Amino acid sequence: MNDFTKDFAQALFNPDKINDLLRKELQQAVNNLLEAELTAFLGYDPDARNGWNTGNSRNGAYFRKVDTQFGPIEVQVPRDRNGQFHQHTLPGYKQHSDILESMIIKLYSKGVTTREIADLIEKTDVLESTIIKLYSKGVTTREIADLIEKMYGSHYSPAQVSNISKQMLPKVEAYHKRKLSDKFFCVYLDATYLPLRRETFEREAVYIAIGIKPNGHKEVIDYCIAPSENIEVWTDMLQNMKSRGLKQVELFLSDGVVGMKTALARTYPKAHFQRCLVHVMRNICAKVRVDDREKIMNEFKQVHQQTNKEEATAVLHDFYTKWGKVYSHVIRSLKDIEPDLLVFYNYPKQIRASIYSTNMIESFNNVIKRKAKPKAEFPTEQSLDAFIGIQAMSYNDRYFNRIHKGFGQVQDTLESYFD
Repeated sequence: MNDFTKDFAQALFNPDKINDLLRKELQQAVNNLLEAELTAFLGYDPDARNGWNTGNSRNGAYFRKVDTQFGPIEVQVPRDRNGQFHQHTLPGYKQHSDILESMIIKLYSKGVTTREIADLIEKTDVLESTIIKLYSKGVTTREIADLIEKMYGSHYSPAQVSNISKQMLPKVEAYHKRKLSDKFFCVYLDATYLPLRRETFEREAVYIAIGIKPNGHKEVIDYCIAPSENIEVWTDMLQNMKSRGLKQVELFLSDGVVGMKTALARTYPKAHFQRCLVHVMRNICAKVRVDDREKIMNEFKQVHQQTNKEEATAVLHDFYTKWGKVYSHVIRSLKDIEPDLLVFYNYPKQIRASIYSTNMIESFNNVIKRKAKPKAEFPTEQSLDAFIGIQAMSYNDRYFNRIHKGFGQVQDTLESYFD
């Protein structure tokens, strides 16, 4: 849930504040759009070095009041020094724009950034690009059809919008077949469930693999769709990744799906395995009394907060001793998987916070679920595949060449784990 959604939810309990909230959000969004327009016109961000000596620059702003259905807003229209910039966000000499403000609020609430909205407004002649961009943000085909008609005066049916979004299918297919990097330091494996209509309405498993390379760069390696989560599908996916070039992985992270460790050993026999401690904690909580949960959670968290593996082992064994009599079945299960609980301590402390759980991949899963929620269900596996493919490629573009926290400090050390 973004800040706008949270504030709107709170305002619902005080109706007098709703118009004021929408007015302020609209004012901020329009001002951001105008600034983004000038940035696109000049070709560089504010204070960016590549803007020096370009022959043109920012030159303040003039203020303009615009009446809206939520009340008057004060707009800061930016200027360039050469006087060549002409904004297109606001209609010239017009004080009302119901279509513009409703469109901005709609897109803003869907999580579309102000820069992306500015691009959509500017590229009014590229409707197909607009449709694909909105579709990737989780806006439904019906909502897109309505927005396109309001923005551009062009009528598109939901079916036409759906057909246009299918232009992404060749790119998604190429994504699934692309050659992979030969090594990743760690790979996170997790499955999430999304609604897919087959003969009946079902929630189907989406298997996802996200990796971090020794240099700290991360990417969605691949994903696949299946009716349910089982080790056979995971095995096929791992073998496919290996056949496409991923030869070496130092560490895999996953929850407790049965057979995962065995499947990993067959495909990547030299790799190590770390069981997600967050999933372990959730499993413990599900098996103990409500009154004991908070105390047990706080004590088990100490396992991943120690300085070294020896201290963590001592904390874990103290945990066994304290709770063994009351919850013998829980402690017995923990002892069975103990070799997989503290593997992350074998690696530099700078990256341990990232490799004791699958939180990073769960964050990606939550984005997918949030964007998929307005769609209610996907009509075909192909449409679901296209939707997730757009999210995966967008994720990879966003984090291309970014170094994940802590990894940049130990790059040479991480490289040494490979042949």
